[in-house]
Amino acid sequence: MTETATQRLGRLLDMVPWLLRHRGVAVAEAAREFGVSEQQVVDDLQLLFVCGTPGYGHAELIDAQWESGYIYLDNADDIAAPMRLSQDEAVTLIAGLQALGSSLLNPEITERTLTKLRTARAAGSAEVGAAGDPAARIALDLDDGSQHPAMAAVKDALTSHRRIHLRYYVPTRDETTERDVDLMRVVNLDGQWYAEGWCHRARDVRLFRLDRIESATVLAVDGSPPPQARPRELGDVFIPDPSDLTVVIDVSAEAAWIADYYPNEGVTRLAGGADGTDGSVRVTLKVADPALVRRLMLRLGGQARVVDPPELVHAVADEARAALAAYAPDPDRSDPTLLPPS
Repeated sequence: MTETATQRLGRLLDMVPWLLRHRGVAVAEAAREFGVSEQQVVDDLQLLFVCGTPGYGHAELIDAQWESGYIYLDNADDIAAPMRLSQDEAVTLIAGLQALGSSLLNPEITERTLTKLRTARAAGSAEVGAAGDPAARIALDLDDGSQHPAMAAVKDALTSHRRIHLRYYVPTRDETTERDVDLMRVVNLDGQWYAEGWCHRARDVRLFRLDRIESATVLAVDGSPPPQARPRELGDVFIPDPSDLTVVIDVSAEAAWIADYYPNEGVTRLAGGADGTDGSVRVTLKVADPALVRRLMLRLGGQARVVDPPELVHAVADEARAALAAYAPDPDRSDPTLLPPS
């Protein structure tokens, strides 16, 4: 596997202080310590030989010798000095660790790291954790999901590797479903907490919003997801699945905002108007539930129409006719203004 520049830089930064502490160490032993070949150690030493502090004259460059098979490193004390965090760096790092700890099931490592950072002493006035230092006073009020009644059961199922039974509300169909799920992780996306796992009802990986879980029961059954279960790349809460329905919609300029609002598979401008386009577009979407599209079409009225698939075209037309029928006058109901006086 090809080594990246970042990986090599990390090893070099670790190698310098280690070689200074182990003066005269054999090249073979250094190779074992860092898990690389002896030739790689020599290549690293050749690179270190031309590194140093600004000025880069003979007095500033690292002095590395290894021809005898033993390594002697000099003039590298500045590079080997422990890294000191500035006040801004310490504040940023502590805030990030607090945010990370709020999303972990077992945040003990994060808490230990935070404790070390807060108690560490940096040089000069930029003391990390010193009295009066902003880094010592950071206390973020973060949503850890504990306000959701289902969170405790979800964490229990994850840590004990047990299957969980959910009563889950599906707003797109306005119904509550029963599902057995082998959980994989808990994530926070755009301020919402989700449990991700293999749903035995859908026979696929699904995300479940915790605030839509009506009840959760940990079962006395192994909850290890099947081999084909893979966590999704969570760039967005909406993640198209290969089995989702592909829908093509033509929308007017007034409704073209849906191309920006909804994740889509592509947008094409439609011809029309004096300049060849009137702002209308054709949008291709992936949807898990056609009901989402039917409601969107009713909301947009005449500003949008489904082009494909044909069955959804007919379904939208039927739903629109049913909606209009609800507003039609009832012929069996008399107008009280036409009744004769009593």
